[in-house]
Amino acid sequence: MGVVAEVENVRPNGMGIRHVQTVLLFFGMLFAFTMRANMSMAIVAMTDSSKDKSYDWDPSIKSMILSSFFWGYVVLQIPGGMLARKVGGKLLITISVAVNSLISLFIPTGAAIGGWRVVCACRILQGLTQAFVYPSMHHLISQWIPLEEKGLLSNFIYAGGQLGTSIQLIASGFLAAAWGWQAIFYTNATLGAIWTITYIFLGSASPEQSKFIKENELLYIQRSLGRVGEQKRYPTPWLKIMTSLPFWAVIIAHCGQNWGFFTLMTEMPTYMSKVLNFDLKSNGMLSSLPYLAMFLLSFPMGAMTDIILRKNWLSVSNTRKLFNSIGLWGPAIAMIGLSYAPAGNSIFAVVMLVLAVGINAGQFSGYMLVHIDLAPNFSAPLMGITNFLANIISIISPLVCGAIVRDETDTSEWKIVFFVASGVYFFTNLFFVLFATSERQPWNEPKDDSIDLEKLPAESGTKS
Repeated sequence: MGVVAEVENVRPNGMGIRHVQTVLLFFGMLFAFTMRANMSMAIVAMTDSSKDKSYDWDPSIKSMILSSFFWGYVVLQIPGGMLARKVGGKLLITISVAVNSLISLFIPTGAAIGGWRVVCACRILQGLTQAFVYPSMHHLISQWIPLEEKGLLSNFIYAGGQLGTSIQLIASGFLAAAWGWQAIFYTNATLGAIWTITYIFLGSASPEQSKFIKENELLYIQRSLGRVGEQKRYPTPWLKIMTSLPFWAVIIAHCGQNWGFFTLMTEMPTYMSKVLNFDLKSNGMLSSLPYLAMFLLSFPMGAMTDIILRKNWLSVSNTRKLFNSIGLWGPAIAMIGLSYAPAGNSIFAVVMLVLAVGINAGQFSGYMLVHIDLAPNFSAPLMGITNFLANIISIISPLVCGAIVRDETDTSEWKIVFFVASGVYFFTNLFFVLFATSERQPWNEPKDDSIDLEKLPAESGTKS
């Protein structure tokens, strides 16, 4: 990292290359999540005996197929973070979407040739390569998005995942009904391939490597991020990272977020079917509403983050804590409301579910950005560490729910599930509020190297 130039940093007028990168990454996130979520709807049609080319898979096999993605996803989180820092985010996100597209294209044939075992292998490989998504995105955001615009633009990028999930849940039923379940995978593969080709030509790992960026926009980004001057690469300070209390606050917040989010994501269709008595078609449509709400709410929250920081109403640390509290304590309250939903009042229950997931958009402006605040030089490996641990929680939370809910029609058992998730949301965010900070950590940049950087001219950054 270089020193921040002591001159006024003027934002260039109009749209810039950073906005082009933001849109590209938004669609990259969207298509990655459509391929992550497609199996949850496709497997219903794949095992429908009334349809052509269906498979007689019992519930245990279907559960294995649905969970197999995360077996691979967890494994490469930390290595993915290290690779993103070493080779750049562009290469890894391109590999991730491209490989997922190829595998989606192959899944219908693989199922016909090798049955559920081949499908599981395909999903594991998709999970392995999607382990690069979040570390790559975090690294690219740390390179491209100015501090003054980080709230809105980073929220826009990450909200692509929620929109992708919502679109997939809605579209899968129509695709399967019109052209068969195979069309779900073929559509995902085609759109992913189009994005990959576009991003190869237009995407860039950093502003300095962009062929299209203008000098004034390059300097604006560099000054905002304190990156004017020659960039140095530092060894990863693993011991200091793992003994950093603010970083542990991020880990705890990420784990709490995943507990609540994945409890809802995995159990919502069952709850809607068994307790609220919605049929499959209505279930798919209604299950998409919370993710659509999360997508829409991410924009005003991201914009408000930028306004608060621009007007100096709150410090960066307190702004992150405010929106993380909205994102975790808001759903905690909604889930308590859901647990007391009047019997037979399905509208109230659906509203609480939409609120529980929709308000969760606050976390995009909360702990999700603190990795970059703490140590932009190591934002990718930091995300790899927290995502690795948080996704272990993602596997555990549905198992805990399954141990609690023995009778899927018993509202008292569901109440326990919602209270547990609400408690996890509350206490993990409390830890974050008490111990998190957005102050740049000294281990982000060794002092002996920063002395040399300070001798560099304030505006020596050039476009490469």
